[in-house]
Amino acid sequence: MNLIAHINLKAPQPVQSCEEHNIGVAKLAESFASEFGFGKWGYAMGMLHDKGKEKTDFQNYIRKTSGYDTNVPFWKDKSHAYVGALLAKNIYGPLGDLMTNQIAGHHAGLYDTDELNNDILHKEMPTEVNSDIEKVLLPVDILRTYKPEELNHLYRILYSCLVDADFLDTEKFMNSELFKLRENHTTMQEMKLMLQAKLDEFKKASATAVNIIRQQVQEECLKASSMDSGFFSLTVPTGGGKTISSIVWAVNHAIKNGMKRIIIAIPYTSIIVQTAAVLKSIFGENNVLEHHSNTDFDQCKDSIMRHQMKLATENWDYPIVVTTNVQLFESMFSNKPSACRKLHNLCNSILILDEVQTLPTDFLQPIVDALKCYQKHFGMSILFTTASQPILSGVIEGCNPIASFNGIKSIYEIIPDKMKLHDSLRRVQLEINDKGKTYDEVSNELSQFDMVLCIVNTRKDAKELYDRLPKEGALHLSRMMCSEHIKKTINEIKEKLNNGISPIRVISTQLIEAGVDIDFPVVYRQEAGLDSVLQAAGRCNREGKLGVCTTHVFSLSIERPLPYGFIQDGNNARKSLSTDCDWFAPSTMNSYFEQLYCRRQTFDKNQIKSLLYNPRDINFKIAAEKFKLIDDTSIPVIVNWGDSMELIAKLKQEGPSYQLMKKLGQYTVNIRQNDFKALLKIGQVVEVTENIYLVEDNAQYDDKVGLLTDNHWLEETCII
Repeated sequence: MNLIAHINLKAPQPVQSCEEHNIGVAKLAESFASEFGFGKWGYAMGMLHDKGKEKTDFQNYIRKTSGYDTNVPFWKDKSHAYVGALLAKNIYGPLGDLMTNQIAGHHAGLYDTDELNNDILHKEMPTEVNSDIEKVLLPVDILRTYKPEELNHLYRILYSCLVDADFLDTEKFMNSELFKLRENHTTMQEMKLMLQAKLDEFKKASATAVNIIRQQVQEECLKASSMDSGFFSLTVPTGGGKTISSIVWAVNHAIKNGMKRIIIAIPYTSIIVQTAAVLKSIFGENNVLEHHSNTDFDQCKDSIMRHQMKLATENWDYPIVVTTNVQLFESMFSNKPSACRKLHNLCNSILILDEVQTLPTDFLQPIVDALKCYQKHFGMSILFTTASQPILSGVIEGCNPIASFNGIKSIYEIIPDKMKLHDSLRRVQLEINDKGKTYDEVSNELSQFDMVLCIVNTRKDAKELYDRLPKEGALHLSRMMCSEHIKKTINEIKEKLNNGISPIRVISTQLIEAGVDIDFPVVYRQEAGLDSVLQAAGRCNREGKLGVCTTHVFSLSIERPLPYGFIQDGNNARKSLSTDCDWFAPSTMNSYFEQLYCRRQTFDKNQIKSLLYNPRDINFKIAAEKFKLIDDTSIPVIVNWGDSMELIAKLKQEGPSYQLMKKLGQYTVNIRQNDFKALLKIGQVVEVTENIYLVEDNAQYDDKVGLLTDNHWLEETCII
């Protein structure tokens, strides 16, 4: 019997043999793993990964289900991945431990060590499988360069090489036309020419004070780009041209160090869309991939490019990738093939972490440890960019005696102290009043301005203040609004500001705080950490055309205390600083983060280190479940707004699909479980299909503030 790996009845040669597939995967995995010195290991894994398909049961399964040969008997056990793992252990002995999990889990995911050893590797070797395999000579010296706590990342990168090679070789046989769309990428040298053309345009712009400073920042980035790979930081106040300057550094640094791509990770989707638009204007849409929950590839009119983008989200094989912190770091700690598949393409690449101060302190230690490993072993250069640079180097003690943060040894700051950007780009002063005020007092103050932005900490505070403002020119932004509604409102705000239309008084939660390109003459910010306050100040007099404007920091403590946790800790850290310090100076920000970190009980909330750092007991599965940057117990509900009901009708008719659910995600609001139960109790929530909920009554969704969690029918009854 010919041993079959895949069958494609539409192809001229409908059968891909097991040998052909294993060799194809081995060569691809070898090329991927060669990037970090483990090419032979990649080849060995590829040759073994599908040996289990030689089982008679699997051969019967693939022949019958494909229709290739319906006369074969039925199968009992078509599982096959464990066989290659058994062979790896038998052939390579202790060295096989670095391959068994990847091979056994190349479909199901990486196993916890106890499950792998006590279950998978205790299975019997099928007698029909040919165990006479040529042994690959594996280099072992390179293993000695890894510390025990780094091995879990090596396991995942090798796993990434194997699963991506498996996917790609299978796709090449099963759908060769689709596979061809992955080819022909723009080189970094070509990207540099595109970037230079855009920079030449900028030089023709008027020589304003701000533009001159932006040019100086770019020159410093160009100088720093000639350095060897490592850790870098770019601390530039809002309005200093951080996005373009970081790309100037990244493209030139990539060329100098022979790097393949640029990954930009950003905490908020609103900034991703904005940043990606800037990059596409420079490099073209075919060179910039957006990978986040709000991406709608159907908006791309070029069908070939649309398919290329969709394919690139699988493994990030694209010149520039703009994604979320959640997507990046949860992939780094995942055990699933679909998430880990992209990881090997982080090797020999540049990672830009924008708004780095937003990294969650509860996961800061495993995140920083991962970055140190990727930089040391996988040829990555990392750039931290922000106006509010956190402390990521050295050793910092928390308030818990056993909680300390072991940071990065050395981070090179691109902007020299002598430039004093916080002085030359100073456009705002802070007026801080920590005395508690009422909603009425704050709303009265806001009403005195024709153009003002007020940022608060919670949805409740946002609605309370909005309800008290004069309705003319009042706009509201919070996550009680669906993403499409938020996007529309932000565009409306920008349009009014650009055209000088007033009054315009915006009440927003923190969603508008970082990176959103808006410019108000006056900003109010509810008390919070200094990093948040300065981010809010970045929405004030952004272009510096109004001299020095004011950002007011206020307290609502009369109404209710700040939410317990990070917001409260950040505010207390800010209040512990001297009131006569220069709030915008990097040294003040450094002092603030020292105060903030010393208040933390832990930098590894879910004990990821204990799950992954012992090489004899690595719990990939448990760690992946616990490494969730957003601890969200809220429930998503689809609202009746915009085109949502047309999509709901399609959902009822055709059932859920990936693209349809992504579109419906634009009309979804995540609400607390108590609010969900309240809406359910009054009959406002219906289950469209399994675990997909809809608030169908359009009166329950207000066109100004979003989803209402109270019963609007009661109010109408009282009016009658």
